[in-house]
Amino acid sequence: MSKLQPIHVVGGGLAGSEASWQIAQAGVPVVLHEMRPVRGTDAHKTDGLAELVCSNSFRSDDAETNAVGLLHQEMRSLGSLIMAKGDAHQVPAGGALAVDRDGFSDAVTGALEAHPLVTIERGEIAGLPPEDWSSVIVATGPLTSPALAEAVLSLTGEKELAFFDAIAPIVYRESINMDVAWFQSRYDKVGPGGTGKDYINCPMTKEQYEAFVDALLTGDKTEFKDWENTPYFDGCLPIEVMAERGRETLRHGPMKPVGLTDPRNPDVKPYAIVQLRQDNALGTLFNMVGFQTKLKYGAQTGIFRMIPGLENAEFARLGGIHRNTYLNSPKLLDPTLRLQAMPRLRFAGQITGCEGYVESAAIGLMTGRFAAAERLGRALPPLPATTALGALINHITGGHIETIDEGPRSFQPMNVNFGLFPPITFTAKDENGKRLRGPAKTIAKKRALTDRARADLAAWKAGQDMPAAAE
Repeated sequence: MSKLQPIHVVGGGLAGSEASWQIAQAGVPVVLHEMRPVRGTDAHKTDGLAELVCSNSFRSDDAETNAVGLLHQEMRSLGSLIMAKGDAHQVPAGGALAVDRDGFSDAVTGALEAHPLVTIERGEIAGLPPEDWSSVIVATGPLTSPALAEAVLSLTGEKELAFFDAIAPIVYRESINMDVAWFQSRYDKVGPGGTGKDYINCPMTKEQYEAFVDALLTGDKTEFKDWENTPYFDGCLPIEVMAERGRETLRHGPMKPVGLTDPRNPDVKPYAIVQLRQDNALGTLFNMVGFQTKLKYGAQTGIFRMIPGLENAEFARLGGIHRNTYLNSPKLLDPTLRLQAMPRLRFAGQITGCEGYVESAAIGLMTGRFAAAERLGRALPPLPATTALGALINHITGGHIETIDEGPRSFQPMNVNFGLFPPITFTAKDENGKRLRGPAKTIAKKRALTDRARADLAAWKAGQDMPAAAE
């Protein structure tokens, strides 16, 4: 038995289960605390570890042209328990990786129960973990218990946990039609670090605006689940709720046209304007300002592509508005996911501000490795931001966030996507040396990004001696 002090992991979801496995595989004892079944939640139905509470899909498994598929591959190469058991319990789903949810959860639970360095304790950790726990990973997800949430709030001294999640859609910059849209700040205002051309503006005629409002009012919408019980706040009203308050409301709110002039038609005043603001320092992603929404995903893509300039928009993330609990991670966490106010605490999974099963498990994987390396006195080199894992951690710890007067822009959870990766410069040509265009060029670019990621992850792995394969 190891003489090392154990690392404690709070939460037995995908992130906590993966973190525990990585720690144990590194030769460090771990105590995994899961409050179910002593205390249940409104979302979980079993007491199994890594229970999938919503979909059974881990999304695309294409590691060549899809960011989440690349993340799958990277996690497999680092010995991910979640990916190993997901692969073992796969069900038919085309190009996606979907799993038998019960078989998957049972397999993860069984593997952790059987590991000689893993101890599973059932019961809630109310408030901050005991002071004599020198290394703790909090992986309690978006349904973090109120006692623990309040304890973290008290520790930081500020309201740095968000309980109301208003998400605006994010668009890939390269999919915006700049023959229609233009760059300009309202009244050409030049702020700190700005140029007076800091927003992308999409103009609408009166007829286009009226049709857009009609579509918002009649579009298919999602209702809150009973257990969310979250009120609306005026600062983050869904755009369709604003439209319900009067047909001109949006023109006096997020779609107001004042202070903006289309350089191609300077004498024609747009009736309304949709603005998009740069969302990451790389300039690859732009968010639709004020467009948080409860429209269902299928309705969003059709309605938002009615906006001139967004006819062919590709979305890195669609909009939403729901109750959630997550840290303002760029401000509160260091690059190894430690809480700066109390470094013995690390955070993993959705509470850090990532979205999705795979992303949660991926952050659990790296948080477990960071904690194990620290316990073993090893130096774990930082992940390259060019990898899917590195890009996701960069998102969480603030490396991607553009700054404004008050500091970093509002931090919002996100799935892994190519917009989080540093840009790559390459010339896409076919086998005859002819330049590729359109969809062929897009695919070639994605393959160049994934090729670079694989090479950089291989170099990173060669520079550290943590275990590389799951048993």
